[in-house]
Amino acid sequence: MEPTISNISNCKKLMAIAPIKPSSWLEKGIQLEKVSNINLFKITDELSDRMQELVDKKTADSQTPEEAAELEAIGELVIIVTYINGMIANEAQESNETENRDMGIDRN
Repeated sequence: MEPTISNISNCKKLMAIAPIKPSSWLEKGIQLEKVSNINLFKITDELSDRMQELVDKKTADSQTPEEAAELEAIGELVIIVTYINGMIANEAQESNETENRDMGIDRN
């Protein structure tokens, strides 16, 4: 495909969008919440509301490229938090099972 003014213009627009990193929300977008004696990470209500706003804009086909990049970054953060919480919950369950076994408690 030969470069055209339109293609070059679109490339410049895409390059002008600074990538948003999930780490940009580490301080203000994540909090700890105690669930069944385990501390788990949770997306803040504010960040969750922003994500819903961006999803609504995407559904309405009124999302800007900057908003699309923001939604993608928040989605990545949600995936990371979910993965870490799964690891924490799994470790807590294994630890609890070991404790119960050591104490002679049979849950079955």
